[in-house]
Amino acid sequence: MENEKLHRMRHSLAHLLGAAVKELYPDAKIATGPAIENGFYYDFDFSAPITDKDLGKIEQKMRELVKKIKSFDKAEISQKDAEKLFAGNPYKLELIDEYSKEGKTLTTYTSGDFTDLCAGPHVESMDEIKNVAWKLERVAGAYWKGNEDNKMLTRIYGLAFETKDELDAYLKRIEEAKARDHKKLGKELGLFVFSDLVGPGLPLYTFKGAIVRREIINYSNELQKTIGYQEVHTPNINKGELFKVSGHYEKYLGSMLKVFSNFSKEEYFLKPMNCPQHTQIYASEGRSYRDLPIRIADFANLYRDEKPGELNGLTRLKCFCQDDGHAFCREDQIKDEFVNVLEIIKKALATYKMEYTIRLSLWDPAKPEKYLGGAEVWDKSQKILEDILIENKIEYVKAVGEAAIYGPKMDIVTKDSLGREWQISTIQLDLIMPERFKLTYTDKDGQQKTPMMIHRAIIGSPERFMGILIEHYSGNFPLWLAPVQVKIIPIRENHNEHAEKIAKELKTLDFRVDCDTKEGNMGGKVRDAKNMKIPYTIIIGDKDIEAKKISVESRDKGQLGQMDLKDFIEKIEKERKNRE
Repeated sequence: MENEKLHRMRHSLAHLLGAAVKELYPDAKIATGPAIENGFYYDFDFSAPITDKDLGKIEQKMRELVKKIKSFDKAEISQKDAEKLFAGNPYKLELIDEYSKEGKTLTTYTSGDFTDLCAGPHVESMDEIKNVAWKLERVAGAYWKGNEDNKMLTRIYGLAFETKDELDAYLKRIEEAKARDHKKLGKELGLFVFSDLVGPGLPLYTFKGAIVRREIINYSNELQKTIGYQEVHTPNINKGELFKVSGHYEKYLGSMLKVFSNFSKEEYFLKPMNCPQHTQIYASEGRSYRDLPIRIADFANLYRDEKPGELNGLTRLKCFCQDDGHAFCREDQIKDEFVNVLEIIKKALATYKMEYTIRLSLWDPAKPEKYLGGAEVWDKSQKILEDILIENKIEYVKAVGEAAIYGPKMDIVTKDSLGREWQISTIQLDLIMPERFKLTYTDKDGQQKTPMMIHRAIIGSPERFMGILIEHYSGNFPLWLAPVQVKIIPIRENHNEHAEKIAKELKTLDFRVDCDTKEGNMGGKVRDAKNMKIPYTIIIGDKDIEAKKISVESRDKGQLGQMDLKDFIEKIEKERKNRE
């Protein structure tokens, strides 16, 4: 979490933004303006639209006010006086009514001629802001309270850091992130498309994109097989009754897509997760303690009814799959199951060259209505997970309120090459769903017992992870992931036959090869290979044919010169096998 001093400065700058806008646009209605990570924002209802071009004059006005305003003066205010003060502003009046019903004390902060309904905190003196490095960043749209049924407001974002060097470094990362944007690179590299006729959040993977997605899935499958998971195949739709038993109907209905039948009145849904169906595979036959653990893996498509404004390329979709797995085990097997899954996650992230931390996601006892089961079950499951982490000397942070509806979880939070955090892998302990589905096994004493259920994903959604990897690698996929691994370019037409012979030999070894014998100059073909970020380019000319060699250029290491085809094949086979 950011330090308290910086939080106060950012909150004060949000307040200052509100003051500047009210001076420049007296008719604008102010909504809310908090401090956020990297800066602040404020939402406004303008009578006429503004754009990024207007940010310069707003920022200039803010800098003028910094010199004029001395402090932020706090005052408690009654509901009646607050309603009078903010008469004509429906957003403030709505907040005043809400806060009053909740029994909250209403407070305002005044700076110069500007007064805002605010809980604080702010800096004590405006002098504290004078040395802060800040600037207004961009204009965006935002629904009031994040609800699409409400009016769209104008949100102005600002950046604020303690030093100019920190601000400059952040701006540099933002520019790099724009260059690496997976939506931009995905289009340029020909990996996936979206169609208005198909629908938002429903990607179409091209030949190249399907290769990357499949390689990610294949690797997860290879890893999970080493710890005993076996793949199943389950339908994309099922009866609503399944989700009523699991508890998802009660807690998750708003995110589920309903399916209508022409011949049945029963409720059906596109499934948003695999776990309820996997309970039915477990329940399909009698189980003994000797059979456990039973480990089920599934790559079936999942569907979630995401809000249009929250969809974002491949990282937030309506249709995706997961490298999903569920283990049904005895209580004495939980530790080994968790440790084994952690090991393959560790191996996977080392291969993808991503650092990570572990977050122990717990329930919020102050909001039990969000979860299934009572405090006793949660206390037991949370203790089991924390004991595993402590016993294995694994560092972690706690996150209250981040648990799944049925149990606590270890979330693996990765950092990409730009230092951005992504929560991808997860291992979850569930003592509730097996009870709800009345799952049992016969223990060695002949008694019927309820198994424990472990939910896990290695990298989560391959589609989402593909989007993250595009940005992590800036499109420069390692050889094993690259949709085209080698491009062969003959210098002239009379070299085509030899180039195609080499391509055939590489394809026989299952390498993905593009032999470019189309008309066009060699320079353009080489530039195309570089633009498409192909790991290796082979040039074929007279000297190469005479020497019975190939001229090789590496995307990452530059010119490698002439080499025997046999040596090149050994090199790339090693890279592919080791996923270097």
